[in-house]
Amino acid sequence: MSTVRRATRAGVGLLTLVRVALGALWLHEGVVKVRAGFGAADIGFVADNARTDGRVPGYFSAFADHVLGPAAGLFGVLMPALEIGLGLALVAGVLTLTAAVGSVVTLMSYWSADQLIDQYPVMVLLAIPLLLWPAAAARLSVTAAVLRRPGRAGTRIDGTRWEGARRWL
Repeated sequence: MSTVRRATRAGVGLLTLVRVALGALWLHEGVVKVRAGFGAADIGFVADNARTDGRVPGYFSAFADHVLGPAAGLFGVLMPALEIGLGLALVAGVLTLTAAVGSVVTLMSYWSADQLIDQYPVMVLLAIPLLLWPAAAARLSVTAAVLRRPGRAGTRIDGTRWEGARRWL
């Protein structure tokens, strides 16, 4: 096996580990919220805090006043579901680039709300390689296994038919 092929395999393996680690962290976040009974009161606290905390940017304060606060019950269910969904997608390798983008956007909204905990910077750092090399990060995944299945003519993940789509899968 050539040196380039070994390096490629090692890179794919490393990106797979990074993807699964980020997914596991999201699963942990979501499960902790579900077990703790996270809900409207927690979102209400975030919305109220956004009004008084000088570290919260104006755009997030406006979002908290007009959207987050009034829909606290919805967001109390939505946020743990989103975190668990991101975790499952990343662990399985389904919609890898979409889940990586969703991770960064979600974490940035948490930071905007001044809700920073230790693992959030680590999670952003883990998302960066997935954003840079999404196809390689998804090479060992459920999606890749389905697309490589025998009998699926023209659906190989490394074929031209999937060239544009594979970045998002």
